[in-house]
Amino acid sequence: MQPDDPGTAAPASFDEMFRDTYWPMVRSLAIACGDREVAEDAVQDAFERAFVRWRRISRYDDPPSWVRHVALNRLRDHFRKETNKRKAVDRLSGDAVATEPAYEPAGDVATLLAHLPPQQRIAAALFYVEDLSVREVAESMKLSEGAVKYHLHAARAALADRVHSP
Repeated sequence: MQPDDPGTAAPASFDEMFRDTYWPMVRSLAIACGDREVAEDAVQDAFERAFVRWRRISRYDDPPSWVRHVALNRLRDHFRKETNKRKAVDRLSGDAVATEPAYEPAGDVATLLAHLPPQQRIAAALFYVEDLSVREVAESMKLSEGAVKYHLHAARAALADRVHSP
């Protein structure tokens, strides 16, 4: 996947690679994930990324391998998001696992979070609903860990005021 000597390798043709590998890649990834539409979106996104970086990618030993790797990462992202969505829906619908507290403060989580400013709402949702670490929330939001801790603290304070007010 790494380039040969960039000065001696002849660059591959993007159009040729696309014609030769697009549909086989879509077919194999559709079989791998069970969803042709998701696979096609992932492959399209990977080819788009390759096109933007083609000057560098074209000199790799195997440019289609790079595209496939990116497409697989996109599939992983898609299914991770779908899993997290299902978990959040399960939590919000009351299908909590035994390790979670049975007590639910007044109102549902989505309603409570809806009243927070966007940064606090996003941080709280990522941290509490998706169970991401502070570091993962920081990376997702492109903030420092300190900023995420601040937003979580402010969100908890606002939610406590809201839950405990008559």
